[in-house]
Amino acid sequence: MAMALSSSTLTPTIKLSPPSTSQQPRFLLRIPSNPISAAPSSNTKFLTASPSHKWRIRISFFPTFLNKGKGKGKGKDVTALKEELLQAIAPLDRGAEATPEDQEMVDQISRKLEAANPINEPLKSDLLNGKWELIYTTSRSILQTERPKFLRSRTNYQGINVDTLRAQNMESGPFFNQVTANLKPLNSRKVAVQFDTFKILGLIPVKAPGRARGELEITYLDEELRISRGDKGNLFILKMIDPSYRVPV
Repeated sequence: MAMALSSSTLTPTIKLSPPSTSQQPRFLLRIPSNPISAAPSSNTKFLTASPSHKWRIRISFFPTFLNKGKGKGKGKDVTALKEELLQAIAPLDRGAEATPEDQEMVDQISRKLEAANPINEPLKSDLLNGKWELIYTTSRSILQTERPKFLRSRTNYQGINVDTLRAQNMESGPFFNQVTANLKPLNSRKVAVQFDTFKILGLIPVKAPGRARGELEITYLDEELRISRGDKGNLFILKMIDPSYRVPV
């Protein structure tokens, strides 16, 4: 399970890089996997053409707020890594269009950022509270890649409240499925997750079975960005959109 910005000015960045000679021509045009086969695979539980082109063009947009606070030392390194990470994932459709090479690149940047994590005990930090938007994951079930694109959720969110040890995963249309869960700290960075109630179409409650559980480790946290890794090896990257959001008890 993944534990999926305030509106801010977006700055376009265009990055040109020659294609890899070994790469084949290609077109690029939730939060443990769903434990209930009868429930929609919501996992609410967060045209690049390269055939004959000499240059591959990637256009990425990332919040200009990341430019603030640049300074000396570690803070500058973290800001630069965050910019690099957001640029890397911007053209990947939240991970749905990522090649194995793309996934490796994102993972390497994430590990550098995790090594500079400013919050050593995220489960004790108020920065974890609120509503997060999933902007990248390696989980195919959350990305719903087995579905036609028009039937996939366009956005996935995750609410977390440390004080009540509650979490909520939500997806946007076309289905608006949700799931809530109880959290049990295993250490200052990792929680066991026990899902309790699915809401199909955001309205119809369905009790989750006992096997609907997982673990999640929060490996990077600040006021804007969160990186988590699940017990099935998936990577989740989320951005904060509403720190005042409260998960239903």
